[in-house]
Amino acid sequence: MQNQDSSQQQQQKQWPYSFSISSSSSSSTPTTLFNNPKPKPIILYTFIPISLISIIFILSLSSSNSHSPLSGPDPFLFPGHHPIIHDHTNKATPSPPSIAYLISGSNGDSGRILRLLFASYHPLNHYLLHLDPSAAMLDRENLALMVQVNPVFSAANNVYVMGKPDFAYPKGSSPVSMTLHGASILLRLNVKWDWFVSLNADAYPLVTQDDLLHILSFLPKDMNFVNHSSYIGWKELRKLKPIIVDPGLYLSEGTEMFYATQKRELPSAYHLFTGSTFSILSRSFMEFCISGTDNLPRILLMYFANTPSSLSSYFPTVLCNSRQFIRTVINQNLFYAAFDNHHINDPRPLNSTDFDDMIHSGAAFARKFEPDDPVLDLIDEKLLGRSPQSVVPGGWCLGEPGNSTCLTWGDANILRPGTGSRRLEKAIVGLLSNGTFRSSQCIFE
Repeated sequence: MQNQDSSQQQQQKQWPYSFSISSSSSSSTPTTLFNNPKPKPIILYTFIPISLISIIFILSLSSSNSHSPLSGPDPFLFPGHHPIIHDHTNKATPSPPSIAYLISGSNGDSGRILRLLFASYHPLNHYLLHLDPSAAMLDRENLALMVQVNPVFSAANNVYVMGKPDFAYPKGSSPVSMTLHGASILLRLNVKWDWFVSLNADAYPLVTQDDLLHILSFLPKDMNFVNHSSYIGWKELRKLKPIIVDPGLYLSEGTEMFYATQKRELPSAYHLFTGSTFSILSRSFMEFCISGTDNLPRILLMYFANTPSSLSSYFPTVLCNSRQFIRTVINQNLFYAAFDNHHINDPRPLNSTDFDDMIHSGAAFARKFEPDDPVLDLIDEKLLGRSPQSVVPGGWCLGEPGNSTCLTWGDANILRPGTGSRRLEKAIVGLLSNGTFRSSQCIFE
């Protein structure tokens, strides 16, 4: 545990001048900085010693296994041994997993991204923040600065800001490319995480990360929570047969989507599945999609490159056509959204009248929320116990209750699940024990 001793105070004063990106695993990946005019694909933000506000691109990732003591996470969060109160020899309390989050937004969303980061933060997780090209460069720099100066984020060294953004048109195929790019960066950082979650800035958690990590710790790490169905219906003519060209894949500035006059037949080499744009995907599946030797993910990526709104179909189709992963799919994404006659393709905005339904759903996340809607304050107060401009208190927070609860920290592996874990447990147990788990798994109708 941390006691605000002089050595840690000295470390906290020094960190802005030696900021690097590394893994807490045995194979670390520190950054190397060059003034190279030809940037490589992975670009993140960091700071140089001359000024805290001088932001430069990280143009290369070194494969070296050594790094400065100040570049690693705080040893109080990740001690070499665990206290007796957290006994890993007890098989009833498995070690908590880790989640890799990609949090994305557009112009004017930097404040929402930061609030979502606070609401979903845990030192064991890893976060990649992305503002698309419609956002001003100043917004991206300010977001990086806010991350850099936060003592909790810097102590865990687990929040990154993407320096070179991707276009992502929701009605096109570029969101698939952006999602795979974000996942590949998190894999390239060589951090140990078990599940991948991509959140839009208009989403928000309904349970604490202690709740979510506690429940996931009892589940096989190859499980994929994905809404899916082979029943296409009206989507056949409007989303699967049309041929589009997404400008996000070839233009540097946003423009209208291009639709071809012809339509194509549905494929016969594999079955198409549709679902939601939100999923909780296993690390092994993301590695399969990005660097696996099976060519199925790339074949489907080529097919969906010319398909409208392909993000809702790509991952379900890859999962349900893969012999390796077809038995790992849970037909539920643990996500709450509401639709009506006026919102068929996209969920309607949620408000305080939806609060009880969100709780009873047992979902871990919900969308979409309007910026600073009062229901977000209600969720913070009633479900997360979060104060403004602070992270959600967890078992790793040792400070006094209030805004400074998590400015004193201990072992990040200690979880303190609450009522949210019981809601989530009930939902998952219902999915796995009601006899419909296998019967609704990648069924082709």
